[in-house]
Amino acid sequence: MDDADVLEPEGGPSVPLVVHVPHGGTRIPPAVRRGLNLDDEALEAELVALTDWHTPRLFGPPAVAAGGVALVNRASRLVVDPERLPDAQEPMTAVGMGAIYTRTSAGHPLRAERDAAERVRLLDGWFLPWLQAMEDLVGRALDRHGRCLILDAHSYPSAPLPYEDATRARPGLCLGHEPYHAPADLLPELERVAALHGVDVAHNTPFAGSYVPLSRYRTDPRVTSVMVELNRAGHLDEATGEPGPGFPAARALVADLAAAAAAWVAA
Repeated sequence: MDDADVLEPEGGPSVPLVVHVPHGGTRIPPAVRRGLNLDDEALEAELVALTDWHTPRLFGPPAVAAGGVALVNRASRLVVDPERLPDAQEPMTAVGMGAIYTRTSAGHPLRAERDAAERVRLLDGWFLPWLQAMEDLVGRALDRHGRCLILDAHSYPSAPLPYEDATRARPGLCLGHEPYHAPADLLPELERVAALHGVDVAHNTPFAGSYVPLSRYRTDPRVTSVMVELNRAGHLDEATGEPGPGFPAARALVADLAAAAAAWVAA
């Protein structure tokens, strides 16, 4: 598919680990850019605020090294957000940030809210191909191994954005999961790995849940999923999105988390 990369070891994955990296891209095709109601300066600021900077670098190589596969988005979430539900069931639609954002992170108009033709074009061009790619990778793992673990790879700003709940804790590492798909006995091991790196952990705060392809969601217990969200203060200059002094430590942490996840799902 366009605007996405599948990273895997030479010869294919050896463990049923799929690393999902949906928000690290910054590319906005010209045809999409023309529909955004932001000047270049405002668009750059929005990209700085909303991009999970360098998550492809942080999570892609460890996924491959652990014997798994990573799906990495090169398109910005301002094109479409492939992690959202594509209809009114998506809670973030209430703030204009469903599958297709109509509002910025500060609540300002981003694009026309009722352009049905543009919505179809964006969903067909970016959302559905991403969904199909994840369906295929998870299905391949299930066919070969009878199980699949998804690591849903993200980062978040150290200070809450205007639409977020400012009362929620913002630890160094957030592990997101829900009961149906949670890898319950893996979670303590991920906590242990984080503790060895001196990183504090919270569950489902400030964000909750973890990505599962729609066809498997709450219907296929063979698919487990955990969201791994790094607090950007630990590894970025949050004003620019450039790597900070803590970036090597974050890479080491993610490598150990991926290795632990791969060992668990391969056992």
